[in-house]
Amino acid sequence: MELLVLLVAPLLAAVALGFVGDRKFAPEINILGSALTFLAGLVLALKVYYGGPMLAGGKFFFVDAFNVYLCVLTSFVSMTTAIFSRRYMRREREHGSVGHWGMRFYHAMFQLFIFAMLLCLLTNNVGVLWIAMELATLSTVLLVSLYRTPRAIEAAWKYFILCGVGIAQALFGTVLLYFAAEKVLGEGGEALLWTNLSRVSGSLEPTVMSLAFVFLMVGYGTKVGLVPLHNWLPDAHSEGPTPVSAVLSGLLLNIALYALVRCKTLVDGSTGTHFAGNIMMGFGLLSILVAAFSLLRQKDIKRMFSYSSIEHMGITTFAFGLGTPLATFGGLLHMLVHSLAKSSIFFTVGHVSQMHQTQDMDRIRGIIKGSPLVGWGLMIGVMAIIGMPPFGVFTSEFLILTATIKDAPFLTPFLLVGLGVAFAALLRRVQPMVFGDAPSYQKTLKVAHMPVLLHIVLVLAIGVYLPDFLSLWFHKAVELMK
Repeated sequence: MELLVLLVAPLLAAVALGFVGDRKFAPEINILGSALTFLAGLVLALKVYYGGPMLAGGKFFFVDAFNVYLCVLTSFVSMTTAIFSRRYMRREREHGSVGHWGMRFYHAMFQLFIFAMLLCLLTNNVGVLWIAMELATLSTVLLVSLYRTPRAIEAAWKYFILCGVGIAQALFGTVLLYFAAEKVLGEGGEALLWTNLSRVSGSLEPTVMSLAFVFLMVGYGTKVGLVPLHNWLPDAHSEGPTPVSAVLSGLLLNIALYALVRCKTLVDGSTGTHFAGNIMMGFGLLSILVAAFSLLRQKDIKRMFSYSSIEHMGITTFAFGLGTPLATFGGLLHMLVHSLAKSSIFFTVGHVSQMHQTQDMDRIRGIIKGSPLVGWGLMIGVMAIIGMPPFGVFTSEFLILTATIKDAPFLTPFLLVGLGVAFAALLRRVQPMVFGDAPSYQKTLKVAHMPVLLHIVLVLAIGVYLPDFLSLWFHKAVELMK
């Protein structure tokens, strides 16, 4: 029942908002649908926490500690983003940036996007995972182009082309995966189920599985935003609405990485080697270094934080590629704290861009004087995302660094360089914007403070004390990925 509500709530909300998306009460329907999804996710998580993995809908859905954790995270961030977008998008409507049909389109596509991501997580079928990932891509392409400016259309087109090519590679990898499984499990849908594939992974043809993972890595790695497949991400962030940037960075990248990690466990079981992990470590480390140095060159505030997302997804991919229990635990924790911190930052960035009517960092000054809540929210959010103690990002990065020193010491200097450059670059670029005198063109706005404060408090609390239930939850997920 909980799983049904989790999937049906955003789908029904999308249909309803397609009809009433520009009415006065449409944002409240958006929030209500997201809140119902979050509550269903919590109930399902408790059920799995106490009862263990479960199948539902015959064998069509599968829920375990790994994907239900991401379901709760996805539904929570989508709920807080819906709360933030209520005031933000109304202001965009008042200023004429979005029209009647644009608002209706935004609300409906937002909920459809949440449905697609949850379907990716909960399906037990590799083929349905691919279809749901394509649905998530199409819905976000439409959201990125919402403002209908030439630059927004160009960004959406680049996103569609690059991710379309990537998802085609993932399809070919899925076909190869089925080809290997068919010889063991026989023809039909049974050969596409995660549960069946995991059970017989040791019997799958190693050469075919290795080749399949290469295509899956390129395909889903494009969606993760890994270098050199990342070019769509900065454009999509800088030109799309800020709530879309929050869910792109905080949620969609995690979902694509989830698919990669699931595939890695199958390849590890088939080959008995660290082939898949080495590929993930290579892509992850390259992403960390390229994104860290790219932060120094950015002039658009949303574009800068998109490169920060690329860096952090590189860290998480590297951790899962390393594959030791400590590194995997750190990767799971990093997914959580990065999603919370980065979405909080994009909330404040949205208010900043409306206050200054620009995303050009050279024209943004004195945020704290114009709005102390927004200014300090941005500054503290940046302190959290660069890994300053006692925030949760420091804890996860410390765990990943410790695992690297222990199991791959020769890669430690590269990881440290990437973390250090990103730390310095973000502090250097954000301080002038936050402090100093406010320019005459800065506006005073009423802001949605609850989502910002809630996310920052959670990231701080996780860094200070990781609750026992959350630690046990992560340990159960780590066991699944061995």
